[in-house]
Amino acid sequence: MAPTRSTDTWRIPQAHARPHALPYLILLGGVFVVAAASIMIRGAQQLGMPSVTIAALRLGLAALVVLPLALLRARAELLTLTRRELLLGAGAGACLAVHFFSWISSLEYTSVASSVALVTSSPLWLGLAAWLMRERLSRLTWLGVLCTMAGSIVIGYSDSSGGDAHNALLGDALALLGAIAIAAYFLVGRSLQRRHSTLAYVALVYTSAAIWLILLALLTGGGSAFTGFPIRAYLLALALALGPQLLGHTALNWSLRHLSPTFVAVATLGEPIGSALLALLFFGQGFAKLQLAGFVLLLAGIIVAARGERNSPAE
Repeated sequence: MAPTRSTDTWRIPQAHARPHALPYLILLGGVFVVAAASIMIRGAQQLGMPSVTIAALRLGLAALVVLPLALLRARAELLTLTRRELLLGAGAGACLAVHFFSWISSLEYTSVASSVALVTSSPLWLGLAAWLMRERLSRLTWLGVLCTMAGSIVIGYSDSSGGDAHNALLGDALALLGAIAIAAYFLVGRSLQRRHSTLAYVALVYTSAAIWLILLALLTGGGSAFTGFPIRAYLLALALALGPQLLGHTALNWSLRHLSPTFVAVATLGEPIGSALLALLFFGQGFAKLQLAGFVLLLAGIIVAARGERNSPAE
């Protein structure tokens, strides 16, 4: 008989042939919580905190919350991890570290709209990976991917003036690297997530990503990498860890147990919409007509992909 996993309250029974509404609702909530990240990051950068420090604090503080919970609630499960699973977790953490470092850095060089639009291009890379691995996607899912990508392109084009961007090409390249890294993270996460509880998985991956980022911050910034910043910058980093990371990204990780990684990535394309709404609420920033058209395409793509996901046969 196979060893019994920890009875973790974060684990629910495996989804049936067609997932119910709960995974979609949790995914939607996670996307809108994650949408607040770009505003918090830009605020910390304006206070002089380096991007690698922001990324390291975001994952490090999140790991400090999750790891003790995992040791308390899922200790037996963590002890059953094989060497291969530990290596996969370290690899997923490395992908997550690259994603956050490159994307957060991109916000230094290009506009929020262009950065978010490019970093959410991960469905293209996931679709390519699925095709290479001969995984069949429904026509509606592919149509949703195309619609959401068209929306991202329109939003990026609407911001082509650059605003306060001083090296848009570098920023766009970093955001694109972040998209490729998160696509790899979703693929690795799908494999581990379906064998382990969400709590055990995020404890492993967040801790791994935090270690990579802390080492990079110390390598580039030395002993002053985490000191000497205004208290408000540290509060923003803490808010990033508790909100977008612990609540938002953990919701995305949980949804991978019930939805395909391609659909999860497509749904994250709603992040530019949430970011724009928050910018309107807190900063009074309005929308250009072309941006609104892009938001409509994004929403349409998410809805179409959701129908394709629900109509797909069980894997």
